[in-house]
Amino acid sequence: MVSRKLLELLNKGVARELQVSIQYMWQHVQVTGIEGVLVRHIFKEIAISEMKHAEELAERISRLNGIPTEKPEPIFVGGSLIEMLKQDQQNEEDAIRLYKSTIQVAELEGDVTTRGLLEKILSDEETHVDIFGKMLVGKTDPFTQPNL
Repeated sequence: MVSRKLLELLNKGVARELQVSIQYMWQHVQVTGIEGVLVRHIFKEIAISEMKHAEELAERISRLNGIPTEKPEPIFVGGSLIEMLKQDQQNEEDAIRLYKSTIQVAELEGDVTTRGLLEKILSDEETHVDIFGKMLVGKTDPFTQPNL
């Protein structure tokens, strides 16, 4: 029998995945400028990946006789590409922490199927944080730069 704690953690994952899938899709739509054109497809690809994570987690919760949440965490689209990337990187780092702790709970409960699913998702999230981090390298907010 699965614990309430594990179901709650899995639902936090669903809420988080719904949040970022919407957030990244809106960033894909709203990002502007030359840099926006260059990164638009990255936001879209990661949004689709996050939606798949939400679906996988929801399916697992359902198999464990739980009820998946329908409510995303708060969505932050951002105004500039820098704001978007900084927030997105933070969201991915938060997800990594969440999934690592959820893996520990699944392990303690002997739920190898949930652990395996979470390890796959964790790997994807580590890739996403790396992508956003690389996109931020060398970027600065133009509003904080002195006029030349």
